[in-house]
Amino acid sequence: MSAVIQYILYLVVLIVLAIPLGAYIKKVMNGEKTFLSKILTPCENAVYKVMHINKDEQMNWKKYAVSVLVFSGIGLIFLFLLQLLQGVLPGNPQGLSGVKWDLSFNTAASFVTNTNWQAYSGESTLSYLTQALGLTVQNFVSAATGIAVLFALIRGFIKVKADGLGSFWVDITRIVIHILIPLNLVISICLVGGGVIQNLKGAETVSLVEPIAVSADGEILENAEIDIDTNTVTVDGKKIEDAEIVTEQFVPMGPAASQVAIKQTGTNGGGYMGVNSAHPLENPNAFTNLIEMISILLIPAALCFTFGKAVKNKKQGIAIFMAMFICLVLALGTIAVSEQVATPQLAQDGVNISMTDQAGGNMEGKETRFGIATSSTWAAFTTAASNGSVNSMHDSYTPLGGMVTMLLMQLGEVIFGGVGCGLYGMLAFAILTVFIAGLMVGRTPEFLGKKIEPYEMKWSVLVCLATPIAILIGSGIAAVFPSVADSLNNSGAHGFSEMLYAYSSCGGNNGSAFAGFNANTVFLNVSLGIVMLFARFLPIIGTLAIAGSLAGKKKIATSSGTLSTTNGMFIFLLILIVLIIGALSFFPALALGPLAEFFSNVI
Repeated sequence: MSAVIQYILYLVVLIVLAIPLGAYIKKVMNGEKTFLSKILTPCENAVYKVMHINKDEQMNWKKYAVSVLVFSGIGLIFLFLLQLLQGVLPGNPQGLSGVKWDLSFNTAASFVTNTNWQAYSGESTLSYLTQALGLTVQNFVSAATGIAVLFALIRGFIKVKADGLGSFWVDITRIVIHILIPLNLVISICLVGGGVIQNLKGAETVSLVEPIAVSADGEILENAEIDIDTNTVTVDGKKIEDAEIVTEQFVPMGPAASQVAIKQTGTNGGGYMGVNSAHPLENPNAFTNLIEMISILLIPAALCFTFGKAVKNKKQGIAIFMAMFICLVLALGTIAVSEQVATPQLAQDGVNISMTDQAGGNMEGKETRFGIATSSTWAAFTTAASNGSVNSMHDSYTPLGGMVTMLLMQLGEVIFGGVGCGLYGMLAFAILTVFIAGLMVGRTPEFLGKKIEPYEMKWSVLVCLATPIAILIGSGIAAVFPSVADSLNNSGAHGFSEMLYAYSSCGGNNGSAFAGFNANTVFLNVSLGIVMLFARFLPIIGTLAIAGSLAGKKKIATSSGTLSTTNGMFIFLLILIVLIIGALSFFPALALGPLAEFFSNVI
């Protein structure tokens, strides 16, 4: 019962915080006054003056798209070069060398596309300068880009017989200054107060309370007797040759809290540390865990209410929110039950998982300070959003629990999804739903007073299918390469799941990993980087094309022949279309991976 209360509490807190934030975002993007306007508006105007930005410019969809692509392209090149040259640049107290070219490309593509897939350990690979000037900056601007494109689409619904969708430069400036910086300043302070590190010191080495023995293969030797004076290790009276006695521990330092805050609120994901928010210096306790976890879905959920207010149809925003929320609850429930009942092997062996001295269920790969409920919630939140940060290792989840995290990404990251991109992806599904439902019942395909025609349908299909195309083609090609098989931590169905999860994560611009997959090879770095770029920018171009077309149309009055898009039936149809396109596209692949593993364990 306590676990159920935790799940409900997390969801309630999310909704309570999202509603007022949604109203605030709407005011910011409409240029209305807010309680922070006196402080932030002068900063905004200063940026316009320095950058020579015309505040009143109205870009057509093609110019808006070019601006997005040029801005992202410059960021890609800058971050790529910053990594290559970090060995000769300042802000590198640990003296780390430059990053190899393929990993630099992969990381640059990852952060520019708001994916934050990390084929490296940040604390031992990237300098403080690269982390702060490269990664953290991209965390802000890539998130702002997604929100900006969403508002271009919203203006497409609002405007009548117009050509302009606003200015990308104005949109991204407002988002960063008025929304992301204030929000993340508050969250960063909370995280620092909760114990997350934030400094510019070099990494430290500290003495262990008790020495440990490690075998030549790097495994910790349990029940080992250690004699430091003679440097010998024995287990059950037998001397272990080539064993190493470890008396010190590497403790990473650096500006972690500031990057953790934006990686969560911007649904960037990844982490300052290699193991993300499972690391005690990045996520030390229940307080920081709650803040980081709620932050993942805070802006994506808020944008649903922003959308309803912006189009002057609150019911429409609530309808979209409910479609996402229902899917999230179903996914969370499936993961929670799967992890709580433990693995099929334990059940077959008659093990009593309701033990009094430890958490019942599948605790493998989970932090004991968080437990199953919080780990399961984080897993659902991070894969529903295109976030990707983890506080537990998804590779150790049960087959069905791991499958749901994979499926959430494969649906196109539209169950809230990334900031901005999740909602405009779901709106593409809504347009598709309206068209299909209209054909089924013989009603006019309209959405928010705009007639849906073949042009919008073609682009909507591309937006909806971009993720499946990227994931299936990418993983299909990777499956035939022997080097990919060598990168797997497991063989068989679970090994296939590791590979499929990696391409699902990159194709869904998520960034999380099964944690059993060595992705740092030339082929994987390049192929996954291409998948990330494709899955990010094709939907952006399609969304802006739809926005431009809708803005040029006139409003159609609601009549008896208009299909309602705010009732329970539409919510059901929208969920159904998302599941049909997403789930069925991946059913053959899932059957080879997690489903095959599940049935092989229970038969």
